Amino acid sequence: MVSDGPSPGDEQSQDAVTPRDAASLVLLRDGARGLEVLMGKRPDSSRFMPGVYVFPGGGVEEDDFSLETDFPLPDHVVERMARQSEEQMARALAWAAVRETWEETGILLGAPGPAPNPGNCETLTAYAEAGLAPDLTGIDYLMRAVTPPYLPIRFNTRFFIVDAGQAQGRLEPRPELEHVRWHRIEEAVDLHIINVTGIVLETALQYWRERPKPDASRPSPMFTQYTPGEIVLRDE
Repeated sequence: MVSDGPSPGDEQSQDAVTPRDAASLVLLRDGARGLEVLMGKRPDSSRFMPGVYVFPGGGVEEDDFSLETDFPLPDHVVERMARQSEEQMARALAWAAVRETWEETGILLGAPGPAPNPGNCETLTAYAEAGLAPDLTGIDYLMRAVTPPYLPIRFNTRFFIVDAGQAQGRLEPRPELEHVRWHRIEEAVDLHIINVTGIVLETALQYWRERPKPDASRPSPMFTQYTPGEIVLRDE
């Protein structure tokens, strides 16, 4: 069942766990076999979505709000996200997606330039060693998904999209995400994925085909489920 409007089981209901802010990055590239997407499998020991294929990503951390770079998230992306996120949160979410991508795959999204003071951040240390600065200028906001309120672990996840031609480095084995590799997007839908991942893949494919121009007023899909089997997909 799919609906596009509110339901009695509101995502912020009194009994529901408050979703944690999180971000994922959908990296696409034109490969030799066609359009490819970067995905990996969550370990079977994971508390949240064990054993399923996902895009790199994770929860927002406090230090994500303090990133300074000469290549920031475009203003039109921040303005689009302002409909459901404050500006500071929007920028932190984008950096969280990029940071988690390096932590889980070894891939950096950067441009030649001075890296910020890394402090205790392993990701920024990797940027500094590579002679790169974090580059968020090619990132666009794709959609949002909120874990159903009837589940004990919940995330308010923003999905970003970027052309992987802007990425640096090579894939490295990491414990957070197993079997990370490039998949033809037509094959990715047949992996062990959950329904929201399939919707993100469809949305990403449409985005790639249309290549929409920067537009702060462009709507963005939002996905959730208020009850099992009741999918809510609406623009916001």
